[in-house]
Amino acid sequence: MPEARRCIVEGLVQGVAFRAFSRDKARSLGLSGFVRNLPDGRVETVFSGTPGAMDEFERWLGEEGSPYGRVSRITCAPYSLPDGLLGFEIRF
Repeated sequence: MPEARRCIVEGLVQGVAFRAFSRDKARSLGLSGFVRNLPDGRVETVFSGTPGAMDEFERWLGEEGSPYGRVSRITCAPYSLPDGLLGFEIRF
């Protein structure tokens, strides 16, 4: 099974196009997975790809993200990616 990670991003991350920017960045890195808003105002993203691409995406989530938002904290951990997930999508 490919390596995957789940990150929870906190701060001003909803209503600032964070999911769209995350989807575009993940696709540019060749990652598979998804990003979605959580009811408590945080954003969850689950992704899989090469170790270098995952490291770059994790760094990007914490340091760049949406130019209209502000990340105050990011927490990432290994994750079991569901089978058959291809591409990177926004989930609602």
